[in-house]
Amino acid sequence: MAPGSLGAELGLVPGMELHAVNGRALEDFLDWEFLAADECFVLSATLPDGDGIEYDIVRPEGLPLGVTLEAPRIRRCANHCDFCFVDGNPKGLRTPLYIRDDDYRLSFRYGNFATLTNLKPWDLERIVAYRLSPLYVSVHATDPTVRRWLLRNPEAPEIVPQLRALAQQGIKFHTQVVLIPGANDGAELVRTLTDLAALGEPILSVSVVPVALTEFSKRDLVQELTGVQCRAALATVERFATRALGERGFPWCYGADDLYLQAGISLPPAEWYGDFEQRENGVGSVRYLQTRIAAARDRLPDLTGKRIGVVTGTAMGPLMPQVLADVAAVTRARFELVVVENTLFGPSVTTAGLLPASAIEAALEPRGNLDLVWLPAEAVNDDLVFMDDVSADELAARLPMPLKLSYDFADVLSNCGLRIADCGLESAPVESAIANPQSAIGGGEGGGG
Repeated sequence: MAPGSLGAELGLVPGMELHAVNGRALEDFLDWEFLAADECFVLSATLPDGDGIEYDIVRPEGLPLGVTLEAPRIRRCANHCDFCFVDGNPKGLRTPLYIRDDDYRLSFRYGNFATLTNLKPWDLERIVAYRLSPLYVSVHATDPTVRRWLLRNPEAPEIVPQLRALAQQGIKFHTQVVLIPGANDGAELVRTLTDLAALGEPILSVSVVPVALTEFSKRDLVQELTGVQCRAALATVERFATRALGERGFPWCYGADDLYLQAGISLPPAEWYGDFEQRENGVGSVRYLQTRIAAARDRLPDLTGKRIGVVTGTAMGPLMPQVLADVAAVTRARFELVVVENTLFGPSVTTAGLLPASAIEAALEPRGNLDLVWLPAEAVNDDLVFMDDVSADELAARLPMPLKLSYDFADVLSNCGLRIADCGLESAPVESAIANPQSAIGGGEGGGG
């Protein structure tokens, strides 16, 4: 309970159980946010001592109650995809890293991709009633047989009728296809994009992302795409994107940055990606960085003579120099790229967001001549802890130079970092650590669908 908040004034205290608003039961944070949004309502609750109580609440519009709810129980994934990134985790990591989430609530709240295979009738009613739109949906394939095979779930409902029914109720979607060679590429990719395009405006976008595997993944069952396969997939993507430009006015269908990288094809310009709505899925990440830097150009400091190290994964290694050139031209600093191979998941996992602290530490130990080092903020969770359970403070204490966590470089250059403890580490605000790790450019923690 936030001190001095309306909730504190009403006598709401930690440990209370909130049961109903205006007689409607509270199941989770969604019910609380939507049902308690009115200016006037009756809250039924139980005090920590077990006594029941009701509050007749009147509050000015927009004034928060200051209530913090316990973390929701995550809806687990019922699929058994051979390419599941979570199943490719090594042993000994933090328990949350083994949770395969497939939760439509997190899809709405954080942009997590969900398969919608575990929805009950009341979930569908709730999505419509609360207007949970847009949702982020892992389609993978629209052919029911192919999709059930990919998900290893013979009971998975047909996705096209499911999307159509929700679309008729006003729900919209961002969708993705994680590309598995020999399964949903080639003719199946054409069919999937054709079916999604036929659903019209409710399908806001579709991203095509190459599968990412760790050295612990089921490599006997799933293979990574070759350069030839990536180029063939991009040819299909760009054909649909060109058609969408004429029909919708924007590309609609996008290849992930890593698809271009593996294909050996240059990335489209920033204008291609619109509002970068799938950047956390690795779509347009490089161009997004460049636009953020350009937007902050007038407030970037003069860092003449400073040597700044920039840590990234091997995927961004070839792409980062063009980004850093933009920053160097304005700040006059000398940027030195530190490309780090993933020693936790194996060299095939190339995203900066999944780098362990141990690999970063090993790469930076001999670089004591650097004045400052930027680390990818996506590599830590909300508690500022890396994948290998090392905190950002611990890492900073082990290294001789100051560190900053950054999402887009402009955040730390604009002096909006948040100092952590007294060890010289600064960070931009860290958002949800639950993200889709399939992309080799994007990444994060969690990973249903």
